[in-house]
Parts: sequence; C-alpha cells; structure tokens
Amino acid sequence: MDLSFVLAPVSIVWIGSEILLARLKHSDQKGPSRDRRSIIILWLAISLSIPAAIVVRFLGVGYLPFNHAMMNLGGLMLIVMGLILRWVAVLTLRKYFTVDVAILSDHKIITAGVYKHLRHPSYTGILVSFVGLAITYSNWVSFVVIVVPITAAFLHRIRIEERALLEHFGESYRRYCASTWRLIPRMY
Repeated sequence: MDLSFVLAPVSIVWIGSEILLARLKHSDQKGPSRDRRSIIILWLAISLSIPAAIVVRFLGVGYLPFNHAMMNLGGLMLIVMGLILRWVAVLTLRKYFTVDVAILSDHKIITAGVYKHLRHPSYTGILVSFVGLAITYSNWVSFVVIVVPITAAFLHRIRIEERALLEHFGESYRRYCASTWRLIPRMY
C-alpha cells in the first residue's frame, strides 16, 4: 500500500503551519529577542538534514527491508500526532509563544494543559513529527541523518530558552523545572 499520496498533503500542511508560525510570531511583536541565533541553527539543521536524507534514501544506503506500508503508516501517524501536540502547545501558550526566544514584560510561566508535565511540548511535538518523517524513508541512515542533527539543534535551543526563562523567573522557574520533564515524560 503506497501512502505517498497522503504523505505529500500532510507534509504540505506541516510546512505551511511552520511558515505560518514563523510569519506570525516573531519577538519584534513580543519583546527583545534572546534567541542567540538558535532559530538559524534550527533551520540550517532542518534544511540540510532532510535533503541529505532524501539523497541517502535514493542511493539505497541503509535500506530497511521491512514492510514499507506499515513504516509509512506508522511514520504518518507520528507526523500527525506530533503536529497535534505542537499546535496544542502553541495554542496553550497563546500570546507567550514566539518563534524566536523572547520574554514579554508580563510573561507568565504556563503550567496548564500539556505544560503541566512537559516544559517544551511544542518541541516534543515537532521532534515526534521528524521521527515520523524519518521512519517513512524506510532507511536507517536517513533516519540518523534527520533525527540526530535536528534533535541536537532543538536541544541547543532548549538550553538557550531555559537560560532566558531562568534569568527572568528565577526560583519560580527552577521549581517548575523540578516538577516537569523537559521533552519526554518520565525520561528526559
């Protein structure tokens, strides 16, 4: 069963939603940026990893001889689940969400909804989507080429974001960190 006819529209929705977020939520609308160019690092990791993974896949290096229909279906499900989690997180943050790291003068620590358990559910969601995309390639080298650099770029960004939040909120953010997981419940 070829699911590429579903992967294409899902990918278009995914890319479109990220472009929409990027256009709507920059810190110039919010407050001074504390991003330290992490958004550029993210976009570079994504922009280089995905084409490289496509090339590796078409070269046949790392091909996995598994049921491709099941891998495509599983990957697509992860992409959609990740997008849903990302958008739930963004909508929970509402006005406090920015594409680049910025803190408003009236900023609050959100601890409701998905933020009750995870500090960065938006990043968890997008990383789940990238894992799903990598699975659809049915290629272990492509999986590594997508997941490792993109995850590293997000971890770098999380360090910057958490440093900014800690500087702004101090002990209250430290307490929030102690009661939540960074990305993966009960693991990290």
